[in-house]
Amino acid sequence: MPLSARRLGRGRTASGRCRGVNPAELAILAVTIFVAAGLQGSIGFGAGLVAAPVIALVEPSLLPALVVTLAALVTLLVSIRERAHLDVRGAGWALAGRIPGSVLGAWLVVSMPALALSWLVAACVLAGVGLAFLGWRPAPRRRALVCAGALSGIMGTATSVGGAPMAIVWQGQPPARLRGTMSAFFLVGSLVSVLLLALAGAVTADVLEAVVWLCPAVLAGFGLSRCISRFLGAARLRLLALAASAGGAVLLVLRLLLGA
Repeated sequence: MPLSARRLGRGRTASGRCRGVNPAELAILAVTIFVAAGLQGSIGFGAGLVAAPVIALVEPSLLPALVVTLAALVTLLVSIRERAHLDVRGAGWALAGRIPGSVLGAWLVVSMPALALSWLVAACVLAGVGLAFLGWRPAPRRRALVCAGALSGIMGTATSVGGAPMAIVWQGQPPARLRGTMSAFFLVGSLVSVLLLALAGAVTADVLEAVVWLCPAVLAGFGLSRCISRFLGAARLRLLALAASAGGAVLLVLRLLLGA
């Protein structure tokens, strides 16, 4: 199960097969994506918040393209499942801001070093969690949706963590409508981000190989989300996602400080 030599520091034999693969790293990534997809499918956001800090610890060179690409898959599945509850107008205004924000985010990917992007991931996650806990609840009107969409595009494309702005604007909506509308928004936004990252050269063969190996974890997490949403209310799921996100971001900050 090889991720490439350049990305994971492994070598290849003369026959082309990967040697010395550490299965623990792939297992960590798979478990992380499984949990992230389960949360995303249950509450409409949280995949990037949970996955990005852990991936930044295991293999930061796969960010942000790996999370953004896998997020496109899980949001497609959720959008299909919750299509009857989609707020088309609200998602449209948010996307009007997301596209130019994604262009700026792609520029950050090619302009900033990997270490700076890792710090940006941690800062974005902690800022998003802090604002959510502070209880800021802007009304989901046109201006707020466009601004949140733009900020989500910048954060999502540059760091794969773009859920917090939209979650703040759409919080308080019925669970099914929240999941459906946010998933449709993130589906289009993720596809735009993947395209821009590909044009910027960030969607490498190593990222695509990782996507193939981790797709089963996405599908399993999406399947689990049906069970989770039945037994846990939206408020508890949201709290769980924010707590996991904050913990991952703190862990990343500690790793960056120790490695400084």
